[in-house]
Amino acid sequence: MFGLGTQELLIILVLVMIVFGAGKLPQVGGALGKGLRNFKKGMNDADAEIEEAQVESIEKKEDKKDD
Repeated sequence: MFGLGTQELLIILVLVMIVFGAGKLPQVGGALGKGLRNFKKGMNDADAEIEEAQVESIEKKEDKKDD
């Protein structure tokens, strides 16, 4: 996982707890989860648009060949 070992992850967790506090961790986790979901959705939408544009380009080329 990104070349991080157990010790590094524990240090990061301790720093996060110091910065945000134990009470805010669920809120931070929820916001992080929503952000990741939106990022994945955006990537999937972009992939779909690229694929659609490629299909349209191929169809136009085929139409030109038929003429």
